Amino acid sequence: MSSDLGGSESNTWAASTDIKVNWGDMDALGHVNHSVFAKWMETARMIYFSKIGMMDLYDESNVGPILVRIEIDYKLPIIFPDVVRVSTSVSRVGNSSFDMEYEIQSLSQHEKTAARGRVVCVLMDYNSGKPQNLPNELRKSITLIEGDFYPAED
Repeated sequence: MSSDLGGSESNTWAASTDIKVNWGDMDALGHVNHSVFAKWMETARMIYFSKIGMMDLYDESNVGPILVRIEIDYKLPIIFPDVVRVSTSVSRVGNSSFDMEYEIQSLSQHEKTAARGRVVCVLMDYNSGKPQNLPNELRKSITLIEGDFYPAED
């Protein structure tokens, strides 16, 4: 059983960052290209990972996350100049995997939601190429930020 914290439903986010939209983020159709949204999500994800010690784990043991799924629902176009607020939270923790939810808001459009996203990550031993269970220390760090999770099946 998993505990969905539903960052997108509760508007409670563990990590957020504001990102300036660059002219080069736009495509020939005059709005930010869809692939840029995934990069923005990655930026928020790395901020979250730094907060919970994920990158320390990787540096010490060569065990770290690998993205196995990404979903993005686009709600409205973003154009230059704008600043987007990208927010994320872990919404499910399994044995070796976890889900993260995202919201991308346009600050120039009165903080309207421009996109919502979700990723599934698996903790991987990069030496063996095999999934690893999330260490207790990492679970504790996530719980401190997010609240209690119940074990979920991967």
